[in-house]
Amino acid sequence: MKNPARTVVDNMFSAFSSGDIEKFVATVSDDTVWIYHGTQLIPAGVFEKKEGVRTFFTNILERTEIINFEPQQFIVEGNTVVVLGKEHQRVKRSGRELKQKWVQIYTVENGLITRMEEFATSEEVKVD
Repeated sequence: MKNPARTVVDNMFSAFSSGDIEKFVATVSDDTVWIYHGTQLIPAGVFEKKEGVRTFFTNILERTEIINFEPQQFIVEGNTVVVLGKEHQRVKRSGRELKQKWVQIYTVENGLITRMEEFATSEEVKVD
C-alpha cells in the first residue's frame, strides 16, 4: 500500500505535469510554505499560502517551456517525502535552455502539503 503522503505528492506532480493550476493548488494547505533556494541561473524565493504557490506555478509556466520534468527517486518516511529529480526547460523570452537537478522535500499533514523546500543546481544547455 502506498504511503498517503507519497500519494499527495504524486497528485501534485500529476497536476503540475498537466498544467492544471487548480488541481496543483488543491494539494497544498492554506498555510503552506514553499522555499526555493535558487540556482546559478534562477533566483531564490519563498512562496507562502495557496496564493504564493499559485504564483510559483504560474511563474514557471509563463516564463518557461518544460521540455522534460522527471522525478526520479522517492524517499518516504512518515509524512516526509524527499524527491530527487531533473528537468530541462526553455526560457520563453530568450530561447535559452536550462537543465536542472534538484532535491525537493515535502511535508504532508492531513492530506495536504504544508511545506516544500527545494535545492537545485542549473546549467545552460548549449544549443547549436
